[in-house]
Amino acid sequence: MKRVLSVGLLLALSWVMAWAHPQDNSSTSPAASSTVAAKASSPKTGSNSAADIAAAKASHKVWVNLDTRVYHRRGRWYGKTKNGKFMTEDEAKKAGYKAAKRE
Repeated sequence: MKRVLSVGLLLALSWVMAWAHPQDNSSTSPAASSTVAAKASSPKTGSNSAADIAAAKASHKVWVNLDTRVYHRRGRWYGKTKNGKFMTEDEAKKAGYKAAKRE
């Protein structure tokens, strides 16, 4: 009886997980889709390491906050906001981002 109950719970749980997280049928395997996603030029989510931030500063890049459309040259928010990315100041200006008034 316990085994039948366990199998039933397992099937129910797998159905709920499949319903809540449908698979993308455009790729052949989950590993392929994660590789493509990792290679895409997507924004960082505030998880930049100290090395990432130091490298960006050394290459004179600004941190663009994609939500507020403001870029930071240095200061408290440089590399720290949830939705942002590094780019050159010229790229940021061409894309319509404004410089932060307070750094």
